Amino acid sequence: MVNWHDTMYPKRILLTGASGCIGHYIADGLIHNTPHELFLLVRNPQKLQFDYEARPGITILQGDLRQIERYSRLLKTMDSAILTATAWGGTQEVFDVNVVKTIRLMNLLDPDVCQQVIYFSTASILGRDNQPLRQAGELGTDYIRSKYMCHQQLSKLAIAPRITTLFPTLVFGGDSNKPYSHLSAGIPEIVKWRKLARFLRAEGSFHFMHGYDIAQVVLHLLEHPPGPDDSRELILGNPPLTVNQAVRELCAYFKTRVYFGIPLTKQLTELLINVFRIQVAAWDRFCLQYRHFTYQNPISPATYGLTPYCATLTELFQVSGVNLPQRTKGRK
Repeated sequence: MVNWHDTMYPKRILLTGASGCIGHYIADGLIHNTPHELFLLVRNPQKLQFDYEARPGITILQGDLRQIERYSRLLKTMDSAILTATAWGGTQEVFDVNVVKTIRLMNLLDPDVCQQVIYFSTASILGRDNQPLRQAGELGTDYIRSKYMCHQQLSKLAIAPRITTLFPTLVFGGDSNKPYSHLSAGIPEIVKWRKLARFLRAEGSFHFMHGYDIAQVVLHLLEHPPGPDDSRELILGNPPLTVNQAVRELCAYFKTRVYFGIPLTKQLTELLINVFRIQVAAWDRFCLQYRHFTYQNPISPATYGLTPYCATLTELFQVSGVNLPQRTKGRK
């Protein structure tokens, strides 16, 4: 990560969701690579695995986003705000946090003082044309629908011209000092399925990005916000991968031979769902039909001339500590 410490003018920065996976990477980068005065809003400081006493100028604001009004006077002094906090489950909490209180927080910022709001949404609410996906608002999980609803309201806010909205694609990350993302926590299970996956071929494609690289982009945007003619809605992701490319790369990493491929068609997928009586929600069924979750002009550290930490699946397996299996003597 680039060290901007000696070239930056110190700012007062609010970071929400510092106890999460992405929040940890951003907080760590801000603490060790910038001189900014940081205000970290967290519900439970005991979940912070980084050293927030590593230097002066770091204040822990213990509290829930649902009580954000208690910090209303402080918020008006912020030069920048990075909003990663989100609620994943519980219908009432999801909409309270992800919509009502997130919008309330932005309204409490002073547009004459706050130079930039970096707001984290999700690429799941967008279609392949980078425009809001109607089905996300109608069929999505509570989390996805809440992000869709919040996005619909952003343009109406007084601080709207200063909002930079980030749409992460599939997020990986986590280690002994940082909480794992949901996907990284599931890598061991993905690895187990490689021996079956090598016999299948499936239509589909996706992007991904590691939390460290997301933090690199955020730190860059803090010092170089989008210009007047630049888009302020940015998709975070490495170049797209097809599902079949991902399977081949996974098998190559484990030196597992890839055999003929049985096409996993929509008809075969439906048959398997029926035979095994798999419960499929409306959003899951839509995803099975949509298949290609790719976007136009995704950005990564490379977009800004920075060195990506994790740009390929092979690098992802390496940094995730996925080890090659030990071969048993005499076994082919």
